[in-house]
Amino acid sequence: MATGGWKRWIRILRQPSPRYSVLTLLAGGIFIGLTGWAALDFGMAATSTEEFCLSCHEMRDNPWPQLQRTSHYSNAAGIHATCADCHQPREFIPKVARKIEASREVWGSLIGLIDTPEKYAAHTPAMKAREIARLRANDSRECRNCHVTERMQLELQSAKAREYHRSMASNGKTCIDCHAGIAHPGNAGQPLAHRE
Repeated sequence: MATGGWKRWIRILRQPSPRYSVLTLLAGGIFIGLTGWAALDFGMAATSTEEFCLSCHEMRDNPWPQLQRTSHYSNAAGIHATCADCHQPREFIPKVARKIEASREVWGSLIGLIDTPEKYAAHTPAMKAREIARLRANDSRECRNCHVTERMQLELQSAKAREYHRSMASNGKTCIDCHAGIAHPGNAGQPLAHRE
């Protein structure tokens, strides 16, 4: 490129219009982009905490007591799964999509669809079915964030559990197929479909 070509581009970058230079616009765009990204990241982190989930009385009064009766809440290893651990992907794009999807429950609360224990109970089967379908569709991705099939000590499991875990992939099964309801037991306080 001739020297005159560079000078022309520099002139365009410095003065594309009488009011703002391209460099000013570029710097402003970068600033707005970074500020927006930081705000989004802060918002995603803030709405992924257990405290945020439990600030909604529907969650605090219904699924939270169910979770507290399970080994996902209290166990010998001292590991405690939070709402986000099981209901939110870690990857950015799937996480954003899940946040948008989860706004359905927020909307249901705002319009009074699930704002009482009775209304929540009436909608629980549909909400569970959606969540189970989501986990089946993504091969129980959130379960696998903590549970690694390849690292399971199968010799410590019952014969039936060993058989299920060994043949899970070849049978087209995923974690949620056998462990649905393990973290949120059914109405009688029993897991919905847990098998040993």
